[in-house]
Amino acid sequence: MKRLGWAFAALIALAGCDRAPDNRELAEAEARGSKAAVESGRIECALEGAKLFDRTCTVEEMSGEGGAILVVGRGNVGYRRLQITTDGRGVVSADGAEPAKVTIVGDNVIEVAVGNDRYRLPANTGGAK
Repeated sequence: MKRLGWAFAALIALAGCDRAPDNRELAEAEARGSKAAVESGRIECALEGAKLFDRTCTVEEMSGEGGAILVVGRGNVGYRRLQITTDGRGVVSADGAEPAKVTIVGDNVIEVAVGNDRYRLPANTGGAK
């Protein structure tokens, strides 16, 4: 009798999995997650040459002599300081040790590569892709 109960429960679980995912719903959920992460001070990053991004890095904005500075990083790996520019470049390395390479990767998102680290930051990209 217990075997029949488990088999029935498995069939009910499989029946719920028959529906294909709705890409619109997935995109909206991802957008909500991204917005919440940025608002909570978390951004996507790939540190030390990692191929995949995860949302484990932090970002804080501070005032510096030349304007706003972003401090991005992860506690157990270190951090980077990025100067926000007003000339359309996005950000530059505020530490000066390694240059920052900025690439637009989507609407209002830039990817900043400094050395072996990459960060995805919200930015006013003008809708470019």
